[in-house]
Amino acid sequence: MKGLLNAADVAEICQVKISKAYNIIREVNQEMEAEGYLVIKGRVNREYLFGRLGISKEVAN
Repeated sequence: MKGLLNAADVAEICQVKISKAYNIIREVNQEMEAEGYLVIKGRVNREYLFGRLGISKEVAN
C-alpha cells in the first residue's frame, strides 16, 4: 500500500479528472504545510487525504 498518492490515484479515488485531482493535492498539501509537515509537490499523504475526505481506513483498503 502506497503512503503517498499521485494525481492519477487521487482522480480514481475521488472520481474526478486529473486536473481536479491536482487541485485537491495542492489544497491538501497547503494545509499540511501550514501544520508543519514536509510535502512533496504532486503527491499527497494517503492517510491525511482519506481523513479529509472522510474515508475510513477499512473502506480504503
